[in-house]
Amino acid sequence: MSRKLRLWYRRPAEIWEEALPIGNGRLGAMIFGKTREERIQLNEDTVWSGKPIEREKPDAAKYLPKARELLFQGKYAEAEKLVEERIMGLRLERGVHTYQMLGDLRLTFEMEGDISDYERELDLEEAIARVTFKAGDVPFKREIFASYPDQAIVVRLEAGKPGALTFEARLIRERDASVEIVEPDRVILKGHVNGGNGVRFEAQLKLIPEGGELKAVEGGLRLEGGNAATLLIVAGTDYRGKDPHDLCEWWMSVASSKGYDELKRRHVEDYQRLFKRVELDLGETEADELPTDERLKRVQEGEEDPGLITLYFQFGRYLLISSSRPGCMPANLQGIWADGFSPPWNADYHLNINLQMNYWPAEVCNLSECHEPLFELIEALRPRGRITAKKLYNCGGFVAHHTTDAWYFTAPIGKAVYGMWPMGAAWLCQHLWEHYLFTGDEEFLRRKAYPIMKEAAEFFLDYLVEDPKTGRLVAGPSNSPENRFRTPDGEIASLTMGPTMSHQIIHDLFTNCIDAAEILGVDEEFRERLRETLRKLAPMRIGSDGRLMEWPEEFEEPEPGHRHISHLFGLHPGKMITPRHTPALAAAALRSLQYRLEHGSGHTGWSRAWIVNFFARLEDGERAYEHLLELLRRSTLPNMFDNHPPFQIDGNFGGCAGIAEMLLQSHAGEIHLLPALPKAWRSGRVKGLRARGGFEVDIEWEEGELKEAVIRSSLGGVCRVRTPIPVEVEGAEAKPVEGENPNPFFKVHPAEEVEMRCSPSTLKPVEAREGYLIEFETSPGGTYVLRAATSSCRRS
Repeated sequence: MSRKLRLWYRRPAEIWEEALPIGNGRLGAMIFGKTREERIQLNEDTVWSGKPIEREKPDAAKYLPKARELLFQGKYAEAEKLVEERIMGLRLERGVHTYQMLGDLRLTFEMEGDISDYERELDLEEAIARVTFKAGDVPFKREIFASYPDQAIVVRLEAGKPGALTFEARLIRERDASVEIVEPDRVILKGHVNGGNGVRFEAQLKLIPEGGELKAVEGGLRLEGGNAATLLIVAGTDYRGKDPHDLCEWWMSVASSKGYDELKRRHVEDYQRLFKRVELDLGETEADELPTDERLKRVQEGEEDPGLITLYFQFGRYLLISSSRPGCMPANLQGIWADGFSPPWNADYHLNINLQMNYWPAEVCNLSECHEPLFELIEALRPRGRITAKKLYNCGGFVAHHTTDAWYFTAPIGKAVYGMWPMGAAWLCQHLWEHYLFTGDEEFLRRKAYPIMKEAAEFFLDYLVEDPKTGRLVAGPSNSPENRFRTPDGEIASLTMGPTMSHQIIHDLFTNCIDAAEILGVDEEFRERLRETLRKLAPMRIGSDGRLMEWPEEFEEPEPGHRHISHLFGLHPGKMITPRHTPALAAAALRSLQYRLEHGSGHTGWSRAWIVNFFARLEDGERAYEHLLELLRRSTLPNMFDNHPPFQIDGNFGGCAGIAEMLLQSHAGEIHLLPALPKAWRSGRVKGLRARGGFEVDIEWEEGELKEAVIRSSLGGVCRVRTPIPVEVEGAEAKPVEGENPNPFFKVHPAEEVEMRCSPSTLKPVEAREGYLIEFETSPGGTYVLRAATSSCRRS
């Protein structure tokens, strides 16, 4: 087997951050790989404490005009105090809810002799964790996977000598649970989270021996003298109103009706249907044969390893498949893998970048189905979001703030610096629109996406107010996520009227709604109202030092290297700012990014991943690659999990998306091949990336130059492509490029207005890569090959 697409190690995991993750979207496990005392830590995606609670203050809306008045007057600290005391939601007793572990499977083995030839791996090709070793002269092998089609975690234990497999198996949870042994072959773990303040849950273990004697022991099961054994684990909760025992009985009956080979076959076929869609090859080195932790250590010591970047990319795709499948909860701050009962930040859903970043790879990396749990969460936020919109702001539509949990609260909680940010639902709506742009699923747009987007936009039509100084519409009170500024009188504050990110998100939402309504042929009056509001919305501003301003005024920043770089939303994941359509704003965004980095930004894993995407959008492959290396060197744990610190999975997904963004972009009105290819990736190929408009793209390059690209069209229509060299198209006739792309999937809405507070000479232009534009007509199901042209082509 090739070592290129597996994580592997020569020793067991000593800590959780070294264990290897498996998952089927709903069930997850962390495999330690210990030889005699194995721990397999278990998760189920609905094991949550808490319940729906009322958080909104009943009279909050009456204080909103006063808060705005104070902010317009520059009394920022006073306004912030009022907002926190009178408007922000309640953190009631027992009101902080958290995701929790399900429990542990503990396996205690009896074996003789010293351990040798040890190896553990996570095979990304098959989504199977393996452990192999010898005890004395007896070889042992384990395979563990989480099956989506059969909704079970499957553990296979084999001994290379007849009768050499003796072990005990137990399900353990340190609190809120009891264990029952159902002879001859089953263990049941059941309980009620937080002593009743949470879900009821159950897990079942069934041990299927091959040879030997199976019997019940205290707290578990014991197999003596076996040849092999298959362990099945199922689990469920009452989160969706069903009895967890009934769920477990059903799932166990389904899984146990199949033999191990059949379970494995069904699992691998299901997983590879998704994983095999995309291939990436960035070249081979001798490091490909080394254990993963040794490779990572080498990179952290300054070496480069293109194969490790390939592995990181495919590991990101593996994690999304394993933590987000249709019918499951969306991937939380830790995906589905969390140890203990109080994981960092409750392993909840942070809406001010983290949850969104989890899903950046979904479409471009050809895992569109894995996006579906996020859409269900957005839908689930609507009922409570309407209540929050009305009670806090006296507005229609629906709203959500910086965080939510399994109970879908939408009120702002905590401190104003992070909590008073009513943009969560609006940003999430971008994912609905992006799913349509990549798939062309008009039924999805009509049935699900557009109604949600419209309702989110309706909130902001009511929420925006006129700035008495400028007459322009502004959003507020709102923060620029988690960042603060120093007021002219020296106080530290976080709330303003009209922070840049808020307006960028509103612009994104409104233009997407306009385009969606036009495609569906509905809501003409609503479209015009959105257009008129956009014309009145306060524009982005470039400060006197050439930076894109984060707030309406040029405030001093107490933390100039802040991890959030929120005012660059319009660059990524938005598309208001591009090097070609808005060169001044792109230059200002670059200056803002440089300033942040000069002061230490990127110190968290997810922040560094976002920076990779920023530089990719600025078509700076060298800087994107530099920060990709920094992501590996500074923010990657031994098991390749992202390190905030502590572990937080968003950086894995953001880094994966950033690699794709370096190779293919389609947000700016065209498909752009190799927009940010670094010199270090001299030759390589990628297969199966997705572009907006229903296109699938393969790219091969040699010595830094495009060799061949294959574009497959699922929807038909005009395909406009930017290439680094002149190309000709096999399968279609290339046409001259004129004006805006007629393909509606490639409509762009760059910022049309900017307020400059600096001389244009202050701005150093972004050096966008030169390229060539071609355009050709495609048909549904058509395949088109692009190769170096023998005749001239228009440079643009």
